[in-house]
Amino acid sequence: MPFDREREMFKATCGDCGNECEIPFKPKDDRPVYCRECFQKHKPQERSGSRFGRSDRGSRFSRGSGDTRRREMFKATCGDCGIECEVPFKPKEDRPVFCKECFQSHRESSE
Repeated sequence: MPFDREREMFKATCGDCGNECEIPFKPKDDRPVYCRECFQKHKPQERSGSRFGRSDRGSRFSRGSGDTRRREMFKATCGDCGIECEVPFKPKEDRPVFCKECFQSHRESSE
């Protein structure tokens, strides 16, 4: 829509206070319309994350700041040093699991 054209406005009646108001879209009979003042009471709460409902788009391991769920941790024994550790996934019998320190050393040696 070009900026030099004024937006078409439609007359409507506020579903809360009953006052006449103007809105920038054609009202539908099955949905209430609110004036500026009443709209603030009905405005949806802001959600954390993106508009697609996920806050971890950047990395598959990152946790969004709005995510308050506690990640389930599983006990495991490190395949290198043998210490007991916790990991954020259920370990498989046929694959070794590494503690944080050993995992980091494996990661650095493969780069």
